[in-house]
Amino acid sequence: METNTESQSSESGGGSNSQRRVGILYDERMCEHTTPDGDHHPENPNRIRAIWNRLQTARIPQRCVVLKAKEAEDRFILSVHSKKHADLIKNISSKEFDSRRNKIASKLNSIYFNDGSSESAYLAAGSVIDVTERVAKGELNSAFAIVRPPGHHAEHNEAMGFCLYNNVAIAASFLLNERPELGIKKILIVDWDVHHGNGTQKTFWKDSRVLFFSVHRHEFGSFYPANDDGFYTMVGEGPGAGYNINVPWENAQCGDADYLAVWDHILIPVAKEFNPDIIIVSAGFDAAVNDPLGGCRVTPYGYSVMLKKLMKFAQGKIVLALEGGYNLDSIANSSLACMEVLLEDMPIKGSSKAYPFESTWRVIQAVRQELSVFWPTLADELPAKLISQTALVPNMLSSSSDSEVEDDNGAQASKDLAELLRGVIQPLSKLKVDEDHQDKGDNASNPWRSELSKIDIWYATFGSNMWKPRFLCYIEGGQVEGLQRPCPGSLDKTPPKESLWKTYPHRLFFGRDSTHSWGPGGAAFLNPESKIQDKAYLCLYRITLEQFNDVLLQENDSSYNMSSPLFDLDDLISFTSKESNSLEVPMKRGWYRNVVYLGKEDDIPILTMTCLNSEKKSFLSGEVPVCAPGKAYANILIRGLVEGGQLSEEEAMAYIQEASNQPL
Repeated sequence: METNTESQSSESGGGSNSQRRVGILYDERMCEHTTPDGDHHPENPNRIRAIWNRLQTARIPQRCVVLKAKEAEDRFILSVHSKKHADLIKNISSKEFDSRRNKIASKLNSIYFNDGSSESAYLAAGSVIDVTERVAKGELNSAFAIVRPPGHHAEHNEAMGFCLYNNVAIAASFLLNERPELGIKKILIVDWDVHHGNGTQKTFWKDSRVLFFSVHRHEFGSFYPANDDGFYTMVGEGPGAGYNINVPWENAQCGDADYLAVWDHILIPVAKEFNPDIIIVSAGFDAAVNDPLGGCRVTPYGYSVMLKKLMKFAQGKIVLALEGGYNLDSIANSSLACMEVLLEDMPIKGSSKAYPFESTWRVIQAVRQELSVFWPTLADELPAKLISQTALVPNMLSSSSDSEVEDDNGAQASKDLAELLRGVIQPLSKLKVDEDHQDKGDNASNPWRSELSKIDIWYATFGSNMWKPRFLCYIEGGQVEGLQRPCPGSLDKTPPKESLWKTYPHRLFFGRDSTHSWGPGGAAFLNPESKIQDKAYLCLYRITLEQFNDVLLQENDSSYNMSSPLFDLDDLISFTSKESNSLEVPMKRGWYRNVVYLGKEDDIPILTMTCLNSEKKSFLSGEVPVCAPGKAYANILIRGLVEGGQLSEEEAMAYIQEASNQPL
């Protein structure tokens, strides 16, 4: 079904004057795919509603051919996905799956299902096929398919990363294999979603008819989907060698200048040589400024310029298919900017005076060198003057822990930095005091220390502290390999009296996307709630309650004034008397402010620290990203598990991988 509306007279992307006929597809039925329990999720129906409402406010649909969705045929889906996978998605919303649906979803990577998922998945795939065919035929000059669920993570036999069917891959395969009479022999797929399009890459890995280009956060395999598939050395295989181009960012915060540098020095030169017949954009807007999962800074202006540069190819035959994007304002404004480019009825507004990061130029040079054997246009070295123009990566405040304290408001950040430095400098200066006199003096000024130094507890660790040399940094002070800043240590530097290992029915997961202690990648958290099916390995250290308070301080906010304990004897008694099993310590900052009671060992209380329940909800909603650990951090966890005699190296890697991939 389509509604014909007035087209704008403008200059086409191919350079000739013509009436541009732009399609736009939206269908409320794709909003039926929601979480089964009604919990908030970043990939939710409001994403496409926000885009549609913003375009309506700007009267964009009145200038377009408005299309309704139609379901994809199974035979087209099977050109990309296995029959087993197609059968699962086709039937998952039926009544026969009511009792099993959630269990099946829990075994997949970042997936949920409900009774509307099947129809939404078929509508999303069918919609991208429809608009792509119309553009290929010449019925439309270009089009935007506002679809969900997204698709670029979905692989041949697996749904993952919010994606059920690979909409773009199915549409591209449809043109090449089902509609040869349309003359589409070469397709350029541009994936500007902040996450690597692993599913699309694998679909066309050996196919020279498709040039797949993906620019994404990668951070050496620590950013979702957290593997090496998105590295620049992954260039395709056999006939497809050289037709797979990855531009893997090494850090967050990449913005317009970084993306446009990649366009100018990689994508555009290669596109000229490839000379595509049509372009399909996996248009994820999660690299947009303020996106809660992406952590990048592309503006609507940046997206409009990226798209405008692509309009010079394939006679302007371009299809945008929505992928990710989880800030409603950002995806709405970015979509509007792109529609204005497709309609070509107003000039692009804005400018970009910023420079790319130094890491951006490094990645660009590495990609050009790797691909130059396939694309001679990339063989020339970039001018030294050009690559010397760089911006600094924005700094973030942190403690010396797996946690990270940050504040992006300039004046407040400066104040916090001063407080943080004072908090670090003061403990460090105390290390110079003769140890024989230190304990006596500090206990005299803080009587609580003397009292709590007589009480032993087990501190149960699940992250980098499982490796004893790293934990000793919190007791004795110092730094281990991979840790990017030293720890001041505790006032009482007595090593743990003993240690042991236990497993608990709690879920290990990794959150946040970087810390200054370990660099890019998520930090370990323990789900405060226990579930019988979960299993986490914890290393227990027998230390004093005084030392536990000092570890709490270092894990959260070293600037906090410890004139009184964060966790005192009364708190411990409330745990052991079963009045409560968790307590928020009185600190305003930090990610490990929730002390959790895990029972007793040899009649000694076992305590751990993790995120607050409210912060867990932020991870669940996507407000704070869930992210796999970086290599340096993961290696410390592996060493702890292996040297602690709990797992082999392979088993430890699998344990961490499962914790990284399994949805909360």
